[in-house]
Amino acid sequence: MSSSSLSSNDLHRIFHKLDRNGDGLVSLGELNWLLERVGVQYSLDELESLVGNTTLDFNEFLVFYESISTEKKGESEVEEEEVKEEEEEEEEDVGDLAKAFRVFDLNGDGFITCDELQSVLSRLGMWEENGGGDCRSMIKVYDTNSDGVLDFEEFKNMMLLSTI
Repeated sequence: MSSSSLSSNDLHRIFHKLDRNGDGLVSLGELNWLLERVGVQYSLDELESLVGNTTLDFNEFLVFYESISTEKKGESEVEEEEVKEEEEEEEEDVGDLAKAFRVFDLNGDGFITCDELQSVLSRLGMWEENGGGDCRSMIKVYDTNSDGVLDFEEFKNMMLLSTI
């Protein structure tokens, strides 16, 4: 991979930031928003003819990135600068999220259980006692490995997806 290429992790983070509704697809409008921010101008019709679809899953997003990065070498420097700025912002966000995670992880074991989530939300006045089932369903939505608890990555995804 050349130094001007984005890593797979970078592309994964960008994809998930663009996928605002969390359906695993990026619309052409969302993709165009990013391209405009990095100085690449396409009309939605041009994008649709390039992509061949009105949405992209992550693999299609990777193929699209590869096609425009080889096509637009001169503009990759602008894109790289934008990604660096986003990474710096994300590093700050991750630091803040780590602090927030530690608030919820009451026993410090690296996982947030339903009881811990409910306890912290109750202390913050954000939990109604008669809604106990909501805690498990809240965790289940973001519990990607189905172990019944949230690890830091799952917590981070929950927080980032709910704030975009």
